[in-house]
Amino acid sequence: MIYLDNAATSWPKPEIVYTTMDEFLRTKGGNPSRGSHSLALAARETVEETRRLIARFINAPESKRVIFTLNCTDALNLGLKGLLKPGDHVITDSIGHNSLVRPLKKLESQGVRVTRIPPSPETGVLSVKDIEAAITKDTRLLVVTHASNVTGVIQPVEDYGAIVRRHQVLFMVDAAQTAGKYPIDVEASNIDLLAFSGHKGLFGPPGTGVLYISDHAELDSIREGGTGSYSEQEEQPVNLPDRFESGTLNSVGIAGLGAGLKFILGEGLDKIMTHEQSLTNRLIDGLGKISGVTVYAARNRAQQAPVVSFNIKEYTPGDVGTILDQAFDTKVRTGLHCSPAMHKTLGTFPQGTVRISLSYLNIAEDIEMTLQAVERISVSRDFSNSGRSMR
Repeated sequence: MIYLDNAATSWPKPEIVYTTMDEFLRTKGGNPSRGSHSLALAARETVEETRRLIARFINAPESKRVIFTLNCTDALNLGLKGLLKPGDHVITDSIGHNSLVRPLKKLESQGVRVTRIPPSPETGVLSVKDIEAAITKDTRLLVVTHASNVTGVIQPVEDYGAIVRRHQVLFMVDAAQTAGKYPIDVEASNIDLLAFSGHKGLFGPPGTGVLYISDHAELDSIREGGTGSYSEQEEQPVNLPDRFESGTLNSVGIAGLGAGLKFILGEGLDKIMTHEQSLTNRLIDGLGKISGVTVYAARNRAQQAPVVSFNIKEYTPGDVGTILDQAFDTKVRTGLHCSPAMHKTLGTFPQGTVRISLSYLNIAEDIEMTLQAVERISVSRDFSNSGRSMR
């Protein structure tokens, strides 16, 4: 089997993730911050160790500003809804995932004004000049997608951060597709809110996510409840991270996330990037040579995350995905990838694309076999009929 759907969730995980989660449940499975016995203390130390690892990984000045969430969607909702009020103005891109688009739509219906900036048709990158021109006296936030989950185009967040800091506008980044795959420095890029999932590039399990909150961003809580602290108070604690971590944390998932981070730090991010870029370059070059295939990716390879979309002439994306799965045991994603705005920008709406997304644990043979399969599909009309019958 060849698994190429890592933009949805990474698989397989490094062995250390499996063993760490198993050990945690067997030996540290208490409730963190909910007791003073040894199991509760061990669980809390595991959670805090992961928090410190994440802070180190993104260069956060204080680990307490790293908030554990259910996933990236939950992190985005907390950041947006905890910050924005009616009358505020937000600038965003037109390439985002529904996890960003839908909360903004909800806020828009409640009186928040949203300006959406399309990327350059040539580069897929937002214009610095367009962003600056859109800023008004009411602009509270710029929120951008670090890398498209359809084309893999990486946005220059360092450039955007310089603009918003000059105008005293807060800056939020959706790093679902880049965390663990690309260096992110919240201090150097002036990022005030950084949202990402734990189950993709960081190799953690599903049900894990993070929101980093800088000292420039003052958020209200959107969920209240037990925190294990200040239990004599009926009001939600205001200290971090407790203010935003009500209820029992997914401590076993956080343990697995910490193990994924240790794997990445042990391998080295440069090594991971080099391997994934090599596989991605081979994939793009190979797809580009196959007759009938249209590739959707960054023109500048330096701005390319390991996410690539394509279509085959005379096939629907769904047909191609079914054939790859059933005839070649290759797992890809098809359709809109929860990002209809990006497909409208590309002109691939409403059918979408076939998406291949790579992991550090993929090997060169995975790419070669996939390219052979795509070429066979492209040149064979037999698959066209069988694909539709297999839907």
